[in-house]
Amino acid sequence: MKCPYCGSKETEVVETRDSEDLETIRRRRNCVKCEKRFTTYERIENVNLVVLKKEGKREQFNRDKLMNGILRSCEKTTVSVEDVEKIVTEVERELRGGDSVEVDSKKIGQMVSAKLKKLDKVAYIRFSSVFKRFVDIEDFEKEVKKLIN
Repeated sequence: MKCPYCGSKETEVVETRDSEDLETIRRRRNCVKCEKRFTTYERIENVNLVVLKKEGKREQFNRDKLMNGILRSCEKTTVSVEDVEKIVTEVERELRGGDSVEVDSKKIGQMVSAKLKKLDKVAYIRFSSVFKRFVDIEDFEKEVKKLIN
């Protein structure tokens, strides 16, 4: 493992922990050269998922891209980074447990929307406005009315 501070390849593991879902291992490392500490995460490499976009384009599933999209929706809300990480992990697990390695982007959006709806209504509306491509204020109004009812 290479130190992100000085680039040295001489690091040692100080502490190892399994995540709650037992999907990842968190390792706390110490650089032998500069003595700074950093954290790494180890995850089993799975078969690549392919996302079918609305325009018909295919792209590889990108966990970080999904995480960043959800984080943008959750800015200035009570949703924590840990909550977002949990959503991404749950969505990815459900997708990998499916019958196909190809997944429609609409399905991913619906899964995230459902989870955000339970967690924070503002984050849900923000995410939905991009996912459902709201065009005008009436689209927002319809979605908010659904939440209220």
